[in-house]
Amino acid sequence: MKKCILSLCVLGLLCGICVSCTDEESYAELKEKERKVVKAFVERESVVLLGASNDTLLSMPKMEIIDQETFENQDSMTDVSKNEYVLFKNTGIYMQIVRKGKGEKLQPGQTARVICRYWEYNILGDSLMTSNISPYWAMTPDIMDVSNNSGTISASFNVDVNTGGAMYVTYASTSSDPKKVPDGWKVPLSYVNLSRYLTGEDDLAKVRLIVPHSQGTDRAASKVYPCFYEITYQAMRD
Repeated sequence: MKKCILSLCVLGLLCGICVSCTDEESYAELKEKERKVVKAFVERESVVLLGASNDTLLSMPKMEIIDQETFENQDSMTDVSKNEYVLFKNTGIYMQIVRKGKGEKLQPGQTARVICRYWEYNILGDSLMTSNISPYWAMTPDIMDVSNNSGTISASFNVDVNTGGAMYVTYASTSSDPKKVPDGWKVPLSYVNLSRYLTGEDDLAKVRLIVPHSQGTDRAASKVYPCFYEITYQAMRD
């Protein structure tokens, strides 16, 4: 009798575990959901609103996607008038260079300190997540220490100049490496020029990115959601 009761208990436990597993989406299912939501985002007209105020950050037609070969043949530029984005198939990142910026690219062996101003939109959640383009963050933007190591860009958030901007403050506590810069943020640095703010915004490089979970923050990676970013890169004074 005891053996029978024990067997029934074990069976009940196993059934409970199985139900729990079927209720949760598998990683493959989450990736497929991400793929579909990115595809829909690319193919539709989109409006990005600024939080509760509902001010429009960006209104755009559907994207025109080009491959890397076309992008390189266009002097590594995208046609903003066509809302053109280049797709990097190896990472799934989409990039639009709005402004290439004045100044020069970071050359192999060089390092730079770069100020980033940005907003971050969760495509899956259809909502603005974080931004440092507000009066609150005006004096504490996100700052990266960037290096070009034989063509490979590495970067980490700098919290010595200030205590960290919105990106760092939001995600440091949930990251295994608090100063880690999302891989997606580093991709444009191989193509844009770095300049200080000299005469106006046109001096600074500006890009828009669709970043899949695997190239984003640790939180995006763990929860499997893609983000849409607009970022400006500004060289910091020595």
